[in-house]
Amino acid sequence: MSVSTSPDPQAVGEALPALSQVQRASELLKAITDPTRMRILSALQMGELCVSELSRVVGMSESAVSHQLRVLRNTRLVAGRREGRLVYYRLADAHVGAILQAALEHASE
Repeated sequence: MSVSTSPDPQAVGEALPALSQVQRASELLKAITDPTRMRILSALQMGELCVSELSRVVGMSESAVSHQLRVLRNTRLVAGRREGRLVYYRLADAHVGAILQAALEHASE
């Protein structure tokens, strides 16, 4: 017969992330959970794209894509760089791609 050991509640409480960090992570996950935004992020995993290119890739109007990109920018999931009149978007960092990939792999199990 095995004896189950529970973690010390005080140690668990001390190891929890700060509430502000949890709130920020929650905002990021909410932004990612939208299917359209997830498709945009998936497209950006392959490289930088401008709004018109993303519009064609995901089959939505440029204004709809721009709206979704605004949400993704506000949560710092994507970043942009201006080249003349165009803004090229990319994933903000490797963590975004890793989170997206983990979610997609988990969904396919």
